[in-house]
Amino acid sequence: MRKTFASLIAVALFAAPALAGEFNKVVSIGQKAPAFAGIPATTPDGQSVSLTLSDMKDDIIVLVFLANHCPVVTQYEDRIIDFAKDYEDKGVKVVAVAVTGGELRKQDDLNAIRQRVKDKGYSFVYGFDETQKIGRDYGATNTPQFFVLDKDRVIRYMGAMDDNAGNEAAVKKQYLRDAVDALLAGKEIEVKETRPVGCGVKYDR
Repeated sequence: MRKTFASLIAVALFAAPALAGEFNKVVSIGQKAPAFAGIPATTPDGQSVSLTLSDMKDDIIVLVFLANHCPVVTQYEDRIIDFAKDYEDKGVKVVAVAVTGGELRKQDDLNAIRQRVKDKGYSFVYGFDETQKIGRDYGATNTPQFFVLDKDRVIRYMGAMDDNAGNEAAVKKQYLRDAVDALLAGKEIEVKETRPVGCGVKYDR
């Protein structure tokens, strides 16, 4: 009886889904994306909205954590804008959120976001979660950090946008585009998770 019980435990542990990814210690690929609601945001035309995951009807959601103060985000801005425009007619919606805390909060709060969207011409919705809950729920550690959610709101890719933050011309691997293209084509995503790069997210205690 003891051996049988031990065997059942071993099988159950072996079959259990991973609780975290290789680089993300909170969520894993294949997991239902954490729900969120009531995150104040601004649209490209300056309208105020409230981000709620269940209200988003697009086939694919690309959730990206950003921070205005981060120089790595600045390096990626044009790439993210281009991505959003390239895929907006394909049922793909880009949603950006900042969760910065501490002394850098004012640089990334909603007022700063509105100005950034206006100055840079962001083509996607950008919100600010002062509670930082969405960042904690997704295990966001860096900016920019990307999460691809399929039509069932399952996490299918997470990590970096590509393999070269400093030089777009030298990019060899387009992780985000490859993941989204595979989903759109109904194919398996080859690289499902990569290590996020960029500035560390400042969480309040």
